[in-house]
Amino acid sequence: MTSHFDGLLNDTLPLLQVDFTAEGALADLENPPNTGGFELVGTLVQPGSKIHMTHVWITPFDRHLHWVSEHVHDYDEVLIWTGNDPDNPQDLGAELYIDIEGERRIINKSGSIYIPAGVRHCPLGFHYVKRPFLFHALSLDPTYKAKV
Repeated sequence: MTSHFDGLLNDTLPLLQVDFTAEGALADLENPPNTGGFELVGTLVQPGSKIHMTHVWITPFDRHLHWVSEHVHDYDEVLIWTGNDPDNPQDLGAELYIDIEGERRIINKSGSIYIPAGVRHCPLGFHYVKRPFLFHALSLDPTYKAKV
């Protein structure tokens, strides 16, 4: 039996097909170990989607790493990071940093940051990662686009 809700469920988690101009090879930066991003919500699987959301596992490593360079979007974005300890969900198990309009924030707890359209953000990087955690970027636009 088919339903008009078919196509809303994403159980394939396709690899992202995005040109990340502020990170990875296009920005002359190294990607952290195992950061192959997957699309949770977006037009790869749900063509009518009005948002785009990534799903990325960040795995342990013990050195500083700059992941994403400064950029801006013409839409709002929410960045989310979640530790994996159910007994202490606030403990991220890592320390990362992010700049918002040049102001640095150090993060070592599960949380999120809302970035309004037009606000320059990043660099984003890691001081260390002791255990895996989840990173999500929720773009309030169907297609990820960044201006460096």
